Amino acid sequence: MKMKLFQTICRQLRSSKGFSVESAALVAFSTSSYSCGRKKKVNPYEEVDQEKYSNLVQSVLSSRGVAHTPGSVEEDALLCGPVSKHKPPKQGEDRRVPQNWFPIFNPERSDKPNASDPSVPLKIPLQRNVIPSVTRVLQQTMTKQQVFWLERWKQRMILELGEDGFKEYNSNIFLQGKRFHEALESILSPQETLKERDENLLKSGYIESVQHILKDVSGVRALESAVQHETLNYTGLLDCVAEYQGKLCVIDWKTSEKPKPFIQSTFDNPLQVVAYMGAMNHDTNYSFQVQCGLIVVAYKDGSPAHPHFMDAELCSQYWAKWLLRLEEYTEKKKNQNIQKPE
Repeated sequence: MKMKLFQTICRQLRSSKGFSVESAALVAFSTSSYSCGRKKKVNPYEEVDQEKYSNLVQSVLSSRGVAHTPGSVEEDALLCGPVSKHKPPKQGEDRRVPQNWFPIFNPERSDKPNASDPSVPLKIPLQRNVIPSVTRVLQQTMTKQQVFWLERWKQRMILELGEDGFKEYNSNIFLQGKRFHEALESILSPQETLKERDENLLKSGYIESVQHILKDVSGVRALESAVQHETLNYTGLLDCVAEYQGKLCVIDWKTSEKPKPFIQSTFDNPLQVVAYMGAMNHDTNYSFQVQCGLIVVAYKDGSPAHPHFMDAELCSQYWAKWLLRLEEYTEKKKNQNIQKPE
C-alpha cells in the first residue's frame, strides 16, 4: 500500500514543472517492511576518494601494530648513519633524470642457465675496500622526509627504553635478522644435510612466515654473495639469486614487526635490489643475468610474509632512481673532499 502511494506521488511530481524524479531512485527501496522501516546506515569509508587518499591509507597500513621500526629489521642499521632534525618536506615527485646513464641489463648475457654453470650456488666473499657499498650510498642520500621520520622514531624509542635499552634493542634486532638469514641459507643450500642445520633456527616465526614463499623458490644460483659494479664503482652483498615461480630473481629477505603489504612500505629496499641486480649483471664473476627482483617481508609472529615481485619494467624504473642516488652520493663526497683543509 505504501509503495503504491509513493509511486502515485512520483507520477504527480514528474508532471509538475521544476521537479524531476529519476526512476533509478526506486531501486533503493524494497517491499520489505524491515528495509522501509529503518534508515539505511551509510558507511563513511565508502564515500572516501580512494585515489586521493591512497598514500595516506598505505601509510596507515604500513604502521599498524607495534611501531618499533621505520623499515625492516635489517634496515635498522640506518641508525648508525648521520641523522638530523628536519620538518617533513612537501610531497613532490622527483622529475630528475640521471646524468650518466648506464643500463641495468647486459645484452651480452642470457638469463638461462648454461651447462657450464656450477651446480652449487655461488658465494663470493665481500672484499672490504674503499668502494662504497649499496647500503652506505642509501644511508648517505636519504631524503629529508626519511631522515625526519627516522629521527622521530629514534627519539620515541629512547624516551620509552632509555639510551641503554635502545642500544640493546638494536642489538637484539640485528641478531634476529642475522639468524633469519643463516636459517634461510641453510634451507636453500643443497649441499647441506638436515643434520647439519640448526633446528632451533628453523623453528623461528620468521621461517614459518616464509614457508609459502619457499615453496615457489627453486634453482638457487647464489647465496650471500658479493657483487661489484666496476663502471659505476659500488659494491654489495646480495641475499639470494633463485627462481621464484619460474622467474630468475634477486631475492631480498627482510623482517619487520609491522605489516608491509605494499612495495611502497619497504622504503629503499627496491633500490637496494636493483642496485645488486645491475652490479651482478655486469660482474665478471657471474655468467648469467637477472631481470626480476623479489622483496620478501617476514614477520616474527609467523603470519604469512608479503612478497613484492618486481618485473623488468618496474626494475628499470627503480634503477633510474638508484642512479640518481648514486650521483647524489658521488657529488656529496666530492664536495666534502673539496672542503677538507689541506
